[in-house]
Amino acid sequence: MANLNKVLLLGNLTRDPEVRYTPKGTAVGDLGLAVNRRVADGNGNWSDEVTFVDVTVWGTNAENAQKYLTKGRGVFIEGRLQMDTWEDKQSGQKRSKLKVVAEVLQFLPDGKGGTPGGGGGGGGGNYQQRDPGYQGGGGGGGQQRSGPPQGGSPAEPGDYRDEEDDIPF
Repeated sequence: MANLNKVLLLGNLTRDPEVRYTPKGTAVGDLGLAVNRRVADGNGNWSDEVTFVDVTVWGTNAENAQKYLTKGRGVFIEGRLQMDTWEDKQSGQKRSKLKVVAEVLQFLPDGKGGTPGGGGGGGGGNYQQRDPGYQGGGGGGGQQRSGPPQGGSPAEPGDYRDEEDDIPF
């Protein structure tokens, strides 16, 4: 029987990334992620259902997360589930926790500096790097993606402004 362990998450950081280093000098980062889901109650009212996820990132991804990300920032994570188990020092009971180990980390725009009433915009960039230990296929290990965004539909004529940007780069 075939097996698949793949997780795709899009959410916001619940805290600033925390990075530590292994004895051999490899960076390990811990991220807290909040993922929202809109739920209807049957009476036409909507509410957000929030799921909190612990994420571990390794190597350059961890260092860049600490350098560029802060609480509230949006990220896209592609990774795998991992079960951590340990013995509680106080009670002696076995404990376990399901977490995500990120293999791809992509920064999302921070939503600041958008057009008035336009919602979102600005900042961020899309940094992505595969974890050096990742064994999956595709993607140019350790390379940043370039080229036009993939997917979606082309914009209708007149649906965008054909003006020069005032961005200095």
